[in-house]
Amino acid sequence: MSGNIEKMVTQLQNPVDYALPIGDDHLPMNQFLDRTLALKYSGEIHCIACGAKTKKSFSQGYCYRCSQRLAQCDMCIVKPETCHYHLGTCREPEWGEQHCMIPHYVYLANSSGLKVGITRSSQVPTRWIDQGAVQAMPILKVQTRRQSGLMEVAIRQYVTDKTNWRAMLKGDTADIDLGQARDTLLEQIGDEIRAVNKEFGEGSVEVVDEPAVGITYPVLAYPTKIKSFNLDKDPEASGTLQGIKGQYLMFDTGVINLRKYTGYHLTVQAG
Repeated sequence: MSGNIEKMVTQLQNPVDYALPIGDDHLPMNQFLDRTLALKYSGEIHCIACGAKTKKSFSQGYCYRCSQRLAQCDMCIVKPETCHYHLGTCREPEWGEQHCMIPHYVYLANSSGLKVGITRSSQVPTRWIDQGAVQAMPILKVQTRRQSGLMEVAIRQYVTDKTNWRAMLKGDTADIDLGQARDTLLEQIGDEIRAVNKEFGEGSVEVVDEPAVGITYPVLAYPTKIKSFNLDKDPEASGTLQGIKGQYLMFDTGVINLRKYTGYHLTVQAG
């Protein structure tokens, strides 16, 4: 099967179910566990927004022109506290209304240890799965992306917002009492919550009391050493598929982050 790929589509099952969008199809990936699998890069990349051929991918799948003009490629996507919609300078105000001026969750997750993150309500639990979290829970609900960024900044004083992807792929992450971590953090950022509610209106930040979600992945064996495939240097990644976690395929010969190659034209061959 050949075509341009996008990041894998997931469903929260036990274990997570994965499908790879390739061309016009969705290729079920769990079926390839313990089988030989080869991914071959043709050398072509097409922008996932406009479809134009591009020599280099920007912002995980865009051509340079789209990366400079689309709101979804702006810096505020990475740093939501810098959202400038309210200043009237959003690149695409209609896109901002649909994706940023809507409820978001601030959450805690355990992917390589405790971390904080944000996501639109429609992206739960997809966001957690994409990060390879084995546990996750929402702790705050806010009304806009900017507000979620302000809360994330406050929590980052005490908890990282990064995932150690190498540790995540080794599969030895210890369980965390996310409920206790939530309670501690909410006490620590009480002043910041009150400040956001004062600025944007009472109820802009709501405390969420929901149980943690446990997530398991289709993995037969975790790698002891992490070696990454780089399709830009070597156009083929192959081996026996031993597991899928986050957006990574784990072979007995190395690992590959498929999200990194969004827009790349690949051929997938199974043995």
